[in-house]
Amino acid sequence: MTTRVACCQIPLHVGDTTGNLTTATAAIEEAARDGAQIVVLPELASSGYVFADRAELESLAETRDGPAITAWANLAEAFNLTIVAGFPEAAGDKVYNSAAVVDPSGLRGVYRKAHLWDTENRVFDRADDLPLVLDTDHGRLGVMVCYDVEFPEWVRAVALQGADLLCAPVNWPLLPRPVGERPTEQVRALAGAGMNRMATAVCDRAGTERGQDWIGGSVIVDADGYPLAIADYGTPGRITADVDLAESRIKQFNDNNDVHGDRRTDLYRRVGLLD
Repeated sequence: MTTRVACCQIPLHVGDTTGNLTTATAAIEEAARDGAQIVVLPELASSGYVFADRAELESLAETRDGPAITAWANLAEAFNLTIVAGFPEAAGDKVYNSAAVVDPSGLRGVYRKAHLWDTENRVFDRADDLPLVLDTDHGRLGVMVCYDVEFPEWVRAVALQGADLLCAPVNWPLLPRPVGERPTEQVRALAGAGMNRMATAVCDRAGTERGQDWIGGSVIVDADGYPLAIADYGTPGRITADVDLAESRIKQFNDNNDVHGDRRTDLYRRVGLLD
């Protein structure tokens, strides 16, 4: 049995919370009409990303019962979906780069980004949350945000908690790369899926924001680390794949090797990898 997963690679505009929510709503509804069961939106899907300063970020941040999560929860209920989406979370005097999981029952959980990228360090507070892993009607989902995916230890932590699918809202900035090569961020997502035998859905964004271009490299990966669907780089759109999440529970490569059972934690501790 497969689960239909969709990543909505939508254009976003910093500060335009109404417009961003309208764009996301249309994308979610379209994915639902196409039979999606799990829908992933980009990082900071409600607000946009390139903030001028902390004050601008604070003006766009919202609590867990704010308009974006409320709207996504209503859509999840209306279309029987599980939705994973990024938003700037206001929490007292702190603001986190967060991702919410909603389903027909409402808000299921929120993850706060642990590894901040570049200028995020100037405006966001760094969280100490462990990766979010929770059970849904479709299987066990893990959640992290963008730069988190580039840390093998963090991806492994989700896999060790039994996640069937890692969902990662991202905003991947466009950086120079050799002609014909995949973005390194995408390569790392493929590698993380294959090294852990864990399906992965990464949702990037499209458009240009305050002079920053984006890769637009959304990808859905199977448990072997092979792409099931890849977005057209830099182009708004949606990718969809029917994913056999049960494959993520098979950690054996063959009769003699197990991706987690073969780990030498005794050796890793000797070099501080588990400290």
